[in-house]
Amino acid sequence: MRIAFLFLAAFLASAVEMVEALTIVLAVGVTRGWRSTLIGVGAASLALAAVIGALGPALTLIPINALRVVVGALLLVFGLQWLRKAILRASGYKALHDEAEAFEHERAEAERAGHEVRAGLDWYSFTISFKGVFLEGLEVAFIVITFGAARSGGVAIAAAAAVAALVVVVVVGVLARAPLTRVPENQLKFAVGLLLTTFGTFWGAEGAGVSWPGEDAALPVVLAFYLAVSFVLVRLLRRERALALAGAGS
Repeated sequence: MRIAFLFLAAFLASAVEMVEALTIVLAVGVTRGWRSTLIGVGAASLALAAVIGALGPALTLIPINALRVVVGALLLVFGLQWLRKAILRASGYKALHDEAEAFEHERAEAERAGHEVRAGLDWYSFTISFKGVFLEGLEVAFIVITFGAARSGGVAIAAAAAVAALVVVVVVGVLARAPLTRVPENQLKFAVGLLLTTFGTFWGAEGAGVSWPGEDAALPVVLAFYLAVSFVLVRLLRRERALALAGAGS
């Protein structure tokens, strides 16, 4: 059961980050050309591979219980951040993320930027595609490394999920040649926030010496708890916002 949850969490989190990176690459490539843009993507991929190659083995030197505490804490930081934003979006306090709007913004920026050529490259295209892929990819790398470090064989599972997400996003993006506006990204971020928070709680408590009843069977219970709390918070915030709007309109 833990393997299925781990794969799902890594797949969804990787897919969300890759959709955002794809939007940036598409906007720059369509507007300014593909050569420099794709070279930037390739350079970012090599840099990410170097980061994973350096950090992955280093984590294996840390005792497993201490590592689970650290990994649990990091996943909670990321998970609660994603969950907070998802709750605010679902309740109407924060605007929903719109890939079409993000695409148009990036394209407008690319059109306004000057054409500075260095070493035969359009420096704007190279820099923006590199930054977009590298920064979004760092979160994917973080997920793969932390999930993998917390359990035996975890790296292979998380890496397989990330590769599967990459293949799906790239294939769909190439076929569509447009931002993936039909991807329910806000709902995916909500699910990812729940899963990261669940794993963070589970592994952090394990590292601190807690024995979960039923071991892996406790994961759905922890997930259900966070889901219920999130649902209640969304309802309360929606009610609060509705009362505030009604008071402002009277």
